[in-house]
Amino acid sequence: MKKLTFFIYLNIVLAMLFSLLCISFHADISLAAFPLALLFTLLLSYILIVRLLRTEGNIKLAGIRRALQYEPFVFISAFVMQRAGQSAIPFWLDLAGALVWVALVVVSFVLQFLLGERSFPALGRWTEIPVEKPSFSNFANAVRRVGIELLEWVDALVWGMFMIMLLNIFLFQLYEIPSESMVPAFLIKDRVFVFKTFAGPKFPLSSVALPYIQHYKRGDIVVFRNPHYSSERKDELKSFLSQFVFMLTLTLVRTNTDENGELKADPLVKRVVGLPGEQLMLMDGKLYVRTAETGEFREEAADSSWAAWNLNEQPASIKAKIEWLPVSSEEYQDTLAVEADRRALDLVAARAECESLAVRFAALARGGAADAETVRSLIPAEQLQFIKTYSFTYNIFDGYTGISDGHLVREGGISDVALKLLSADGGSQWFTDFMTGWYGGLGELGSYTESGAVTGSHLVGGDLYQDSLFRLNVMVKLAAGRLILRHAELFLGGSADGATLNDEELFRLYGEARKLTSYIFDMDQRNMPVFPANDADGNPSYIPSFCYFMMGDNRYNSLDMRHSYSKRFMPLFAQDEYSMGYYTNIEAQYVERSRILGRAGLRFWPPSRFALLGRG
Repeated sequence: MKKLTFFIYLNIVLAMLFSLLCISFHADISLAAFPLALLFTLLLSYILIVRLLRTEGNIKLAGIRRALQYEPFVFISAFVMQRAGQSAIPFWLDLAGALVWVALVVVSFVLQFLLGERSFPALGRWTEIPVEKPSFSNFANAVRRVGIELLEWVDALVWGMFMIMLLNIFLFQLYEIPSESMVPAFLIKDRVFVFKTFAGPKFPLSSVALPYIQHYKRGDIVVFRNPHYSSERKDELKSFLSQFVFMLTLTLVRTNTDENGELKADPLVKRVVGLPGEQLMLMDGKLYVRTAETGEFREEAADSSWAAWNLNEQPASIKAKIEWLPVSSEEYQDTLAVEADRRALDLVAARAECESLAVRFAALARGGAADAETVRSLIPAEQLQFIKTYSFTYNIFDGYTGISDGHLVREGGISDVALKLLSADGGSQWFTDFMTGWYGGLGELGSYTESGAVTGSHLVGGDLYQDSLFRLNVMVKLAAGRLILRHAELFLGGSADGATLNDEELFRLYGEARKLTSYIFDMDQRNMPVFPANDADGNPSYIPSFCYFMMGDNRYNSLDMRHSYSKRFMPLFAQDEYSMGYYTNIEAQYVERSRILGRAGLRFWPPSRFALLGRG
């Protein structure tokens, strides 16, 4: 009896203290937190002291037990309500509120145990009056019986809602896969179970969290908050409420939208591929890693065991469920061929061919000389850019292709470039500058090679990624130069439009050029520069402690931590005034451990895909 009395008064004191911590002086929703907590505290005081401690003999315990069961939910609601206001809450107040709430939960459970069916008889002071439901003997009793049944259903529903909320915050999360970024590990509509307790879950809308015990290794599949979205208070509140609805509906209803009404890609599920203390680079589909201890980049072979590049090679049972195959087997083989050609590119031979093409075109050109400014303005800069959207493509080979008044239009292609350079003053000069401007200042070209270490002076730019962009620029120039010269030859041979001739050589050159441009359009999914970037003195930088880098397994169809949500223009080789350029969204970032919700441990739906999730 003394133990029960002690815990009852301790519960009341903690409830009163928590209510005081909920006081707010701001004219917003936070103002309602204190009245909610205080009213429930007064109700508890009445139930536990007046109705329980001051009563002897027969007593109805059902209502008392139910009030104790609701106690954690009511006070966590007040906690959230206070932090849903417009003003930030000091950390000390967050911490105090969280600690008192945890204490309340423990004391509430102790009281529920002491007043439970097994422990209660030992107290010897009361006799529990069983709850009896009215019979259906008359209409009034029937109405009362139905009313009681409805209230019990509502009570069970509300209690279940709160329990789901607490489980979601502190124990586990159910997550539905919304995209194909993790094929074949996850397909759209797969559902996974994420255990959160060891991942330091935070109290809602606060910076207070449980101790972080979970440690992540390369290959772990994790669920985390998307760092691309704002984490302001109003956004966090909306995310919290939407996640509550999501869990309440067993992952069926998603309400977390952005300012445009589009569903947010938040949280994300990706695989950990970069660890604290590492520097990364992705080239030709291979992940390279170095640390301060290793000093040099080394290929991380484990990454190839889960990275999916050619989904056409998946088993028929998986392939049939994939909604979109980013590349065909033929396109993937073209990718490998372009990369092989780039690695094998002989820069000395490339320079000789560029100079030869320039000399041969000059012999055909009909225009005169021009000043430097006129020469530079002959070909608009956008024709040296690779652009690809859902509605059009634009590059020096195909020109502009798009839709106008429901019809396909095409203009400004390389045949037009050839005709203009052939006849305009300064055309030969532009072509010469375009073909030869890339090697100025590089010294002995024979010293550059992509065989060997992935960093060093044998690579233009100092690493394999920068060198690859430089070589792609050279390859594009060679492809463009060959086509321009061939078009010029056909024009001078009497063709009104060299692009429409049945010329096998022209078709072969276009085929090679389009493989190259297709590669450039998709290379942001295939490659990633050194990350984190070296400092201003060229010294390596590494992923900080408690931070990780994630990518999706379906690398051609994953907007992950390699990318931003917007694109910017970048030349392939900035030192070349006539460099080809492309629009890139490469902007790698790591994810702080505090944003990770937990490790995905179980794929539980559909039943046919039930599996424990390991590494790799």
